[in-house]
Amino acid sequence: MPDSNTYIPVPLMKRLLAIIYDLFLIIAICMLVAGVISILNTFIINDGNAITDEHPLYYIHQIIILSTIFITGFLFYIYFWSHGGQTLGMKTWMLLLVSDDGSVINKKQAVIRSFAAILSWGILGSGFLWSLIDSRQRTWHDILSSSHLVQLEKK
Repeated sequence: MPDSNTYIPVPLMKRLLAIIYDLFLIIAICMLVAGVISILNTFIINDGNAITDEHPLYYIHQIIILSTIFITGFLFYIYFWSHGGQTLGMKTWMLLLVSDDGSVINKKQAVIRSFAAILSWGILGSGFLWSLIDSRQRTWHDILSSSHLVQLEKK
């Protein structure tokens, strides 16, 4: 495990590139999950017929699909961050997520980090831009979850 006090800070561009890699996988997973949920909803709610905008439960169907997509993405990050500290994008760019004490983050930290990342994106990306002025190049979600990204060395 890298020493938490002597790590090389991860620049914003590398963070964003890892997120882009992860998006390809997350989009594929979300399409699969949303497709299954949509098919199930179609058969449960409308006896196998398409649920169009004239259907009385159309908006409930849409809420279920959107909620499923959000939860899928949320669980993706929580799982990978708390089980090894790396997503596919982070492995590609040789980044590791660790707790501020140097250990692998726990599920509670992963949940806090996920919600804080939404906040970081939600305010016009300010949480990510914060890394440009922070001396340790931490984002808001790094700070709020007591964790940070570490640049791994090439083998």
